[in-house]
Amino acid sequence: MGWSFTPWLRRVTRPFLLPIARGLGKLGLSPNAITLLGLLAYGATGLVLALGYRFSAGVMLVILGPLDALDGLLARDTGQVSKFGAFLDSNVDRFAEFFLFLGLLYYLFHFRHAGFKEAALVLTSMTGSLLVSYARARAEALGFTCTVGLMTRVERLILFGVALLFDLIVPVLWVLAILTPITAIHRIIHVYGEYKKQNTLKD
Repeated sequence: MGWSFTPWLRRVTRPFLLPIARGLGKLGLSPNAITLLGLLAYGATGLVLALGYRFSAGVMLVILGPLDALDGLLARDTGQVSKFGAFLDSNVDRFAEFFLFLGLLYYLFHFRHAGFKEAALVLTSMTGSLLVSYARARAEALGFTCTVGLMTRVERLILFGVALLFDLIVPVLWVLAILTPITAIHRIIHVYGEYKKQNTLKD
């Protein structure tokens, strides 16, 4: 499987984020409540972007990106891990990305007078992002591990933030439009390999 950026980032940020998660827990917030607050925050980021404040939206995304892990940290720290919590978090993450891409699409058309090319890049990037996440969810539901690939959620959010902060939207969209479908295909091939291994062992 090789080295993966996401687990490394979680290990590095955990000492800084865990006290914040515990503080929110002391305020009476449950992990699921934090998940829903995160959705509102991403929705607000998409709205700020749609209103034309590209850089401000980028700053919000840089701040919100690491905070996206707070619900899981609190759940594990307090023993509140649940199947529904994992289900809710997975679905909320998809809505969050949708809000970001929707805000970006409106920004490009309203403030940058974008055309078909930009719209196609946004649509391809969003679809590829959803497919990457779906491939993992479906694989894990069938009992396979599936965390391989370059464009996991963390990498996508980092690139999205870079695009907004440094006004590199179109170049980043090209990267996402190419690498997210490749990542989804990579995961399909990976699961096929896992499936073949299981059946070989049975033989």
